[in-house]
Amino acid sequence: DVQLQASGGGLVQPGGSLRLSCAASGFTLGSFDMIWARQGPGKEREGVSCIDGSSRTTHVDSVKGRFAISRDNSKAMGYLQMNDLKPEDTAVYTCAAELARCDDLLSLHIYPGNWGRETLVTVSS
Repeated sequence: DVQLQASGGGLVQPGGSLRLSCAASGFTLGSFDMIWARQGPGKEREGVSCIDGSSRTTHVDSVKGRFAISRDNSKAMGYLQMNDLKPEDTAVYTCAAELARCDDLLSLHIYPGNWGRETLVTVSS
């Protein structure tokens, strides 16, 4: 049974940091590209960061320099380190794994079918 579960969300003040985790089970994570996406209040889901099988990373412009995506295939885990958080980063975050180019995943031109359980990030003072 393929499952992904995001965790690590919470309430943080502007300028703060959070590290999200994505636990994968039921498949070999290392064979797939991984994406983090988010959906803010009243907004559509958007791709945030992607890491491919060679650990090359891609981010949307709004998080470049602030977010870092990584993976530990031996633990079947993915991570999203979020620094200098802003109120506009408030959203439910989720992860997915797919065999596709990161550019296509980030744009959601290719829409993964295995989104994981979400975690809420709230950035507020």
